[in-house]
Amino acid sequence: MENRCRFWLPKKKRFCANASLQGSQFCGNHKPESEEVRVPCPVDPSHSILQENLEAHIKRCPSVKQAQALQAQPFYKKGVNGGMDEVDEVEEVLARSNISFNKPFLESSVLSSVAKRDAICRLSVVELSQLFGKIKSIHNSFASTILESYAIPEACSRWLNQQVERKVPFQEKHALQQASILGNMEAIGILEKPDNVGVSEMPCSNGSSADKTSSTSVVEFGAGRGYLTHMLADCYGIKKVYLVERKSYKLKADRSLRQEKGMAIQRLRIDIEDLDLHAVESLKGPFLAIGKHLCGPATDLTLRCCLSEQHSQKGDACHNVDCNLKGLAIATCCHHLCQWKHYINKDFMLSLGITKEEFHAMTWFTSWAVDAEHGSELSDALTHGLHLNSEVGDCGSSVERAEELMRNMEALDRAVLGLICKEIIDVGRLMWIKEQGMVAKLVKYVPSSISPENHLLAASKHV
Repeated sequence: MENRCRFWLPKKKRFCANASLQGSQFCGNHKPESEEVRVPCPVDPSHSILQENLEAHIKRCPSVKQAQALQAQPFYKKGVNGGMDEVDEVEEVLARSNISFNKPFLESSVLSSVAKRDAICRLSVVELSQLFGKIKSIHNSFASTILESYAIPEACSRWLNQQVERKVPFQEKHALQQASILGNMEAIGILEKPDNVGVSEMPCSNGSSADKTSSTSVVEFGAGRGYLTHMLADCYGIKKVYLVERKSYKLKADRSLRQEKGMAIQRLRIDIEDLDLHAVESLKGPFLAIGKHLCGPATDLTLRCCLSEQHSQKGDACHNVDCNLKGLAIATCCHHLCQWKHYINKDFMLSLGITKEEFHAMTWFTSWAVDAEHGSELSDALTHGLHLNSEVGDCGSSVERAEELMRNMEALDRAVLGLICKEIIDVGRLMWIKEQGMVAKLVKYVPSSISPENHLLAASKHV
């Protein structure tokens, strides 16, 4: 009886007859949850396992084989697009000097939203109000930089009106965003308008403009299911596409795309941070970089992946020097996830007097821009500006903590503050793209009623 499960079965009026687990009074069926300790898988933290099964799980975890297969690819370079901050620089210096150190000794360079909020709450009321004033002043200096450009091209009209067979799920909200991205690409000159717009068939490779477009490869970053690329292929005759996505999805557009005559498609299941695009052997000639809603730092990783000079400095034999960026169109989103380490234009922020800590505060404020539907009120408030300084002056004597000041702000003021922080972050990205020799613009590519995440970076590399 000592090795039997001690769980009492009331209907049978006896104890369970199964053998108990080692170190427990119960069998596997009746072991109380309180005795089970689950820990994140060290290979893939997206799932957890029982601590007692950890060693055995690591040997058979599917993520291990996936990671090993990925690391064997020539285009895998750990952290090649990640960027650096003070912590990484210290680590690099210590490593070069062969000085041993414990990583926990160095403060983590990636902050959670909770850590960002806690840092803001530690500010005094005066410091927080000064930060509000600085943000407002910076935004006023380039508010006219961001234009509105809701552009639905003729090439997409028949697709949107369901006059052609669509082989992927259709949601109007997302389709309008995809179409406007393509329309802005056409407007800046990186997509050729198909010759046969308005006729009964979709674009083919017979026309001169279609030939130019179909000879260009397209790399979609953060591709998800690949629906943006699918519309691009259907409406503009693109014939060679690369889909970069670290996650696995059902209902992907890949199967439908592969049915297209002459279509070459390659899905790269890899984190953008680790992708050396110039080491993808099959990517040759001009290519376009696109992305719809690249969350937080993914935009910075993508820009660094496509435009940073670091790839050409590696000197690896596998590097493909024949591929060149023709243009890009990246819809940004989720600015609250941005990190100083990854941000592409730290020099821009520093030139404005924005410190690392203030940048992280700005990223936290951006969540206020999308936490509710404000409609036309938000546009009007943005036009007339914030009134934070006067508000602080009115209640400064009664407000003692930064947290209380933020709580007392009007919802509309919070939304406006979040919106202008988003714009400052994206303007920095715009300036960096221009510094790389590209003709670039930052636009609001759809009305906020369709999506409050409506910023698009579009750029063309004219020669």
